Amino acid sequence: MRRAIKQKTGIEDEELVEGSRYHNFRDFFGFPDFGRQDLLNPAWPELPHPTLPRTGPLLPAIARRDHLLHPPYQSYDAVPRLLREAANDPRVNSISITLYRVAAKSAVVKALLKALKNGKQVTAVVELKARFDEESNIYWAEKLKRAGANVIFTPPELKCHAKLLLLTRRSEADDSMSRYAYLSSGNFNEATARLYADHGLFTANAELVAEVDQVFRYFITGEEPAHLQHLLVAPFGLRKQLLKLIAAEAARAKKGEEAYIILKVNSLEDPGMIAALYEASQAGVRIELLIRGIGCLVPGEPGLSEHISQRGQLDRYLEHARIYVFGNGGAEKVYVSSADWMTRNLDRRVEVAFPVLDDALRAEVRHLLDLERADNVKARDFHNNYLLPAPGQPRVRAQENEYQYLKKLAPRRKA
Repeated sequence: MRRAIKQKTGIEDEELVEGSRYHNFRDFFGFPDFGRQDLLNPAWPELPHPTLPRTGPLLPAIARRDHLLHPPYQSYDAVPRLLREAANDPRVNSISITLYRVAAKSAVVKALLKALKNGKQVTAVVELKARFDEESNIYWAEKLKRAGANVIFTPPELKCHAKLLLLTRRSEADDSMSRYAYLSSGNFNEATARLYADHGLFTANAELVAEVDQVFRYFITGEEPAHLQHLLVAPFGLRKQLLKLIAAEAARAKKGEEAYIILKVNSLEDPGMIAALYEASQAGVRIELLIRGIGCLVPGEPGLSEHISQRGQLDRYLEHARIYVFGNGGAEKVYVSSADWMTRNLDRRVEVAFPVLDDALRAEVRHLLDLERADNVKARDFHNNYLLPAPGQPRVRAQENEYQYLKKLAPRRKA
């Protein structure tokens, strides 16, 4: 092409300045496959959820226990299906949801429109500044507004990046109100849910849903969330609580106790959080970082970060989940979050990190994380060197193993 342009225009080599190879990476989202199956990954059929019913209502199952969803390995349809159920349930009074990236043909918003048609109160916190998705978000926000939803746009100085859903429902027994929530690291977007690896929690835990309600009340009334026992919410305390958890691990290490932190994020660049991790490392805390994108901490430096290791992986699915693990003296704390450890996320966005309280589900998240920590096929280190298996060592491809692990879970468990 360059040669043809030169011939047509008479431009000389010294007059040409080459640009980058690709100028609009967004175009790859719709890149055709040309019918070349040999160029594609072998298909992995979406797995049914092991504890949610495949047919019938979801709310009774959520009322009985918590459930974790792991898209794209497991079918994301449980989320729009829950919204359709809520839209048609005469006892559901209200639906509140945050919308950061909305699919062009959104089954999520279509369910919300159905709920409005059926007389439900719908509150949608819509982020108009979601890069690449502004047009879709504006379109669906206007549709919701015209249908009667309470559409709340975040102020220019504050993005809502949290992924939250809250339902209220009158009980059949005594007309008391019950609440149900879905909290996630991923967007309410069934298109990206086929590409982004995330974790989401369905829960009716009274304490958790009450704190989710506080976050929505902030958008409605301006009253900041307070006295939270479970959720870590930015910009109202997420940074402070994380620093407290890091300091607690450092204090244990100084006493000679086991102390560790495992952090999986897209990006780590906040100077204050990096300084806290350096300090913890110097105290003897073992720190493992799984970072897909920006990483401004330098691991393995003597006297500074010799107890810190870093890796990341790029495979068929985009690693989008954020997970924070703290040893906590043997009573391990595991959080799933929407927030990277970046200044913008901690100080200028509404973000939520939620704890996995159920023992079995916490072990499930940890096992998936451990599979990623063992990858030696698609993983790379801080210097962008691939972490390959040593001679005689078996190949470990984390995403393949995660799929097989979740596939084995499905027939074993019952709701």
